[in-house]
Amino acid sequence: MKICAVPKVRNLWTNNIIFSIRNLRKIFHSGSSASRNESFEALSGVDLDIYEDQTTVIAGANGSGKTLLMRMLAGLAESDGGEILYRGRKLTECKETLRRSVGLVFQDADAQILGETVEEDVRFGPENLGGGKPGGEIEKRVEETLRSVGLWEKRDMAARHLSGGEKRRLAVAGILAMGCGTIIMDEPFANLDWPGVVQVLSIIRDLRKEQKTVIILTHELEKVLAFADRLVILANGKIRDEGESEAVLNRLDPAWGVRDPRKTYQSAKDCSWLDE
Repeated sequence: MKICAVPKVRNLWTNNIIFSIRNLRKIFHSGSSASRNESFEALSGVDLDIYEDQTTVIAGANGSGKTLLMRMLAGLAESDGGEILYRGRKLTECKETLRRSVGLVFQDADAQILGETVEEDVRFGPENLGGGKPGGEIEKRVEETLRSVGLWEKRDMAARHLSGGEKRRLAVAGILAMGCGTIIMDEPFANLDWPGVVQVLSIIRDLRKEQKTVIILTHELEKVLAFADRLVILANGKIRDEGESEAVLNRLDPAWGVRDPRKTYQSAKDCSWLDE
């Protein structure tokens, strides 16, 4: 992936807010719709700002609400209260903009494969997005994105025969080919071996250098925290803390279900499986 010669200065307080989440709630009811005897509040009063051009890591144990939050940011799930603004506009008012600007990398990478071959899969997005882009422009974009994620040499390979790490790289390529500037990754290291983790981390590193807005939802901080501009802790559907990684880790409560990776590494900046 192309590396910016002079990266922009990262400043937590001056970057534009891309997502503004206020008092967000999501409730699931058990039993019949008539009785609704029991309910579970999966997200409870979530307040959070996501800044443009930053890599934000949202950490939480399984069941903390990470995947649900991701789906709501992408407009794939509705809330039961509160609101999400995308660049200052309600999600309901900018669904088309959101579809063209925000891409998801799901935990199950196979669920995102839509083409028979690697190249066909990456072509699918820009060809079906609309906008009347000429074929030559799509061809150029597909080649550029496949080269950027190191899959150009495998462009004629059956997409489902890729390794787990390669499938997640393919998902990122599809997102970039559509021109999305924001990439949300849900548990990007799930079910990957060491080479697969390294492949995904190299993509995260390069996206960060390209000044993309990256949101990573994970419970595996030891693998990726070195690349975080900001750490957010989500536990039992609530934001418990947020800010600079070291400061947040210093305030960790064991009840939040997030392990401090510094018990193995010396500092947050050492927390990576990518040997640089």
